[in-house]
Amino acid sequence: MSSVVVVGSGIAGLTAALRAHTLGHDVTVVTKTSVASGSTPYAQGGIAAALFPDDSVDAHIADTLRAGAGLAVREAVEALCTDGPDRVRELIARGAAFDRDGDTLARGLEAAHSSARVLHAGGDATGAELERALVAAVTAARIPVVEGAFLRDVIVEGGRAAGVSLTVDGEALTIEADAVVLATGGWGRLYAHTTNPSVATGDGVAAAWRAGALLADLEFTQFHPTALQGGADDGAADDGAAGDGAGAFLVSEAVRGEGAVLRNAAGERFMLDVHPDAELAPRDVVARGIAVEMAAQGGRPVLLDATALGAEFLAGRFPTIDAASRAAGHDWARRPIPVTPAAHYAMGGVVTDAEGRTSVPGLFAVGEVACTGAHGGNRLASNSLLDGLVFAHRAAGAIDAPWAEPPAWTQEAVRVQADASGAAVRSSSGSTGVAHPARAFDRGRLRALMWEAAGVHRDGSRLAEAADELAATAMPALDATPSSGEDANLLTLARLVVAAALAREESRGAHFRSDFPLPGSGEPAHTVLLPQPTRLEVPAAC
Repeated sequence: MSSVVVVGSGIAGLTAALRAHTLGHDVTVVTKTSVASGSTPYAQGGIAAALFPDDSVDAHIADTLRAGAGLAVREAVEALCTDGPDRVRELIARGAAFDRDGDTLARGLEAAHSSARVLHAGGDATGAELERALVAAVTAARIPVVEGAFLRDVIVEGGRAAGVSLTVDGEALTIEADAVVLATGGWGRLYAHTTNPSVATGDGVAAAWRAGALLADLEFTQFHPTALQGGADDGAADDGAAGDGAGAFLVSEAVRGEGAVLRNAAGERFMLDVHPDAELAPRDVVARGIAVEMAAQGGRPVLLDATALGAEFLAGRFPTIDAASRAAGHDWARRPIPVTPAAHYAMGGVVTDAEGRTSVPGLFAVGEVACTGAHGGNRLASNSLLDGLVFAHRAAGAIDAPWAEPPAWTQEAVRVQADASGAAVRSSSGSTGVAHPARAFDRGRLRALMWEAAGVHRDGSRLAEAADELAATAMPALDATPSSGEDANLLTLARLVVAAALAREESRGAHFRSDFPLPGSGEPAHTVLLPQPTRLEVPAAC
């Protein structure tokens, strides 16, 4: 059996740790803040699985493929939807308390699903309940957990992942391992408006790229249509410190699934003219529809109208949202509440096969940090928790299996060579940046730039300007402090995201370019970002 280090403690990391432990591996979990932190506890939406007699795995597969805008990888989608029911049953066996309707599981309908298959816990506190159950299971299994551990890099020896280098309480720590499982989440803090907590700075994606791993589809960030205007991170400056602060408060898709509608400042339901499914259209469609409506009314937020659902129903079905709305001064049972789009989920990430294997032997990636291709260009609502659950379980089962070549879809992809190292960088105009760029790094400026240039609406000229500005920004020291390391990872990811967005000269899924407003005419292809020209070898002694 193998020694395994799991980086991250959300649904994906803890599931991988528990499965690996059950299989007899020697497992250590390391996490950036506390074991119960990260994005999972903030997940209001549910977890989708074909568990009911009037539903089927085939229908879930079809819905997921349709939402993926032509880029969803069938093998990964089939693994996600086929394994899903058993993984959810295992969660229930671990003590996860899903909401019930009498003796049966309660279920809801969410956007782009053909059947009501979404399970919730605590109404709108699904992620918190799943995290509670998993933390309890890890504690009971006595799996070691190192808290307050910032991932500096994946150690690579002889072309294989051999452990991780960390900063823990200001001290350097190296953990050697036969296998490294990255479960560090996404990069929502790249944007000025995000639902993600402050820990979501892309650390695992950046570390994997420095270690020589392929990345894919970084241009596809899903912008949740409805974040409460005036929430905790609604355009606020980021203090640059590693921590667990919440992002803008998300108003779950399930609210629209229950019948809430979107209105403009004049009180009109504008989504009826945007898509046949109106408020239940795919998230990218709704987010763009809101952005267009906001622009037409001088940037003012649109309104989510749930008043027809009634105060008793809203308080019982959505207690977390109800409390947050009231805390922000809104009585959403009586008046519509102001909402705006916000960066929510990364469809792209570290390339993996359906067993979580990256292009670097010994290195696995699971959950939002990974790109299995299951979400294509636009994730189906409530498939994210399922993704972490299913692919973490599969990855843990493959730890001692032979390594595989990168999945076939990467061979048919558009391949982009991007240098985000902060040394000599090539700008969009073709000039080569100097080795010591003149612009000082500013996290607030970076997030504003990414929202303006690589947010809901994009165009080539603005992306090119952003690429030049990013190329001229000094790379913070990765090993100075956790805060500086986060800054380095954010700048790295910003350069790579913009490179990928420039390379995709079409509009598809969550990626919309006003200069290329239609999908391309050819066969849809993924965007693969090649590793640095010289692979970074990080010795175990660092």
